Amino acid sequence: MGNQENTLEEGNNDAKSESLDFIREIIANDLSSGKHEAPVTRFPPEPNGYIHIGHAKSICLNFGLSKENKGGACHLRFDDTNPVKEDSEYVDSIKQDVSWLGFEWGDNLFFASDYFDKLYDFAQKLIKEGKAYVCDLSLDEIAEHRGSPKTPGKKSPYRDRSPEENIDLFKRMRDGEFDDGTKVLRAKIDMTSPNLHMRDPVLYRIRKIAHHRTGDKWCIYPMYDFTHCLSDSIEGITHSLCTLEFEVHRPLYDWVLAKLSVECHPRQIEFARLNLTYTVLSKRKLLVLVEEAYVSGWDDPRMPTVSGLRRRGFTPASIKAFCHAIGVTKFNGLTDVALLEHSLRQDLNETVERRLAVLNPIKVVITNFQEERVEDLEAVNNPKNPEAGTRIMPFTREIYIEKDDFMEDPPNKFFRLGPGREVRLRFAYFITCQEVIKNDAGEIVELHCTYDPETRGGNAPDGRKVKGTIHWVSAAKAFETKVRLYDRLFTTEDPNKEEDGKTFLDYINESSLEIIADAKLEPSLSEATPGESFQFERLGYFCADLKDSENGTPVFNRTTTLRDTWSKQKNKS
Repeated sequence: MGNQENTLEEGNNDAKSESLDFIREIIANDLSSGKHEAPVTRFPPEPNGYIHIGHAKSICLNFGLSKENKGGACHLRFDDTNPVKEDSEYVDSIKQDVSWLGFEWGDNLFFASDYFDKLYDFAQKLIKEGKAYVCDLSLDEIAEHRGSPKTPGKKSPYRDRSPEENIDLFKRMRDGEFDDGTKVLRAKIDMTSPNLHMRDPVLYRIRKIAHHRTGDKWCIYPMYDFTHCLSDSIEGITHSLCTLEFEVHRPLYDWVLAKLSVECHPRQIEFARLNLTYTVLSKRKLLVLVEEAYVSGWDDPRMPTVSGLRRRGFTPASIKAFCHAIGVTKFNGLTDVALLEHSLRQDLNETVERRLAVLNPIKVVITNFQEERVEDLEAVNNPKNPEAGTRIMPFTREIYIEKDDFMEDPPNKFFRLGPGREVRLRFAYFITCQEVIKNDAGEIVELHCTYDPETRGGNAPDGRKVKGTIHWVSAAKAFETKVRLYDRLFTTEDPNKEEDGKTFLDYINESSLEIIADAKLEPSLSEATPGESFQFERLGYFCADLKDSENGTPVFNRTTTLRDTWSKQKNKS
């Protein structure tokens, strides 16, 4: 297969020993037979929204193939043939996301709109050869005439127009003489075909709206099935990789190329698209979430868009590892989102530094520690990586711990703090709770404890053991900031199932975002830069928000919790 490399540059060192998926087998056979010297693929997004994790699978596949094969190339081509929905904002975001994932297109950046003149000429050729005609039926009427899988379609009353009349009408369509929806150009194929896509499909329609690149030059625009195959041919694509829903479109893909006798006839190959639990990956549905303000925008950290995942704290390596793990198959299925989270944890666990943070604080007063004293304690940045070194944490008379780490009447297996109980403070000392202070309403407001000065660093010289270790921050030195706790956006495993009159919007998780206005963090976190990630010990992985963080005041998003349900499922099975 020529310079077969690991698709994932980060980890997965055993990739070379794994068997090839069916697409890579096809390409390997084409290369070994001499049919092609190297594969040329393309990633062809429509710029009508931000790309999501499903697109990331296609990006990793198409760009990965170009990296794996010497001389291979992958084109980034925007399918910008519908000016009603497309925008340059989406073009910019897609380019940024592909680059962030670690893939570059070099000089291979194209737009379908680059080919509008050529496509128009191709359409004229079909008309002159009697293989396309201008039809005056409305789109609803065309749908009615198409029939059903069990009944043949009806021919359009305009199907037998002469090539000369069709050429004239098509030119007048281009010149803006007709209104939107009054005329279309259709291929003349077979109204009895068992494949409905072959029953005289529409090739061009009128859209009198400015295009984000060509302006008002055109008022007719080609349809996807006509544009895509010819764009592939013009660019010399060898293998056109699509998701399974385009399998029924393949006969039309091949028909157009064959009837026009083009020099390059790419092979279309279909693979299963990504379906993810607790997630919707339809651009139409994602647009509804944005426009109806269920989320703050396309890059909301709850969104499955690449920009949303980046803002939440996902890494390119974790997304590539996930795409590698799910593989490429011919069968649609539902992938557990826990596998995506597992891939993220595996990456972050090895790479990010640890910090201490208290999200739901209760004050602890260490009564035998001097009031004005500040003691510098050494803390390990990442026990998985000794090269990450250590940092200094200030220890003072008053500290904060999590409310959940104290119980006034603890059960037997509660190993954290309680009256008369001793616990270890992470990187600090053993402390023992001596008194519980309450307000007039009977609510606990603070705890009075004593510390053992002989246990600095968390070890007792007399060898005594404590079962509980809890995290803390200095009350006097803590950095206070906003922390956002994100959860899954939907409450059901498959929100795409629309049953009993419910839509995906009925499954919105009202608790998908919890905002903590004044979380207490260790002071070093005030220096975090936007996009920088940490593990808050015992709490999860957190990332300084890319948009809302300012110098000296980062806002943190919870990327994911520490619990790895996927690993537990895998071990159980």
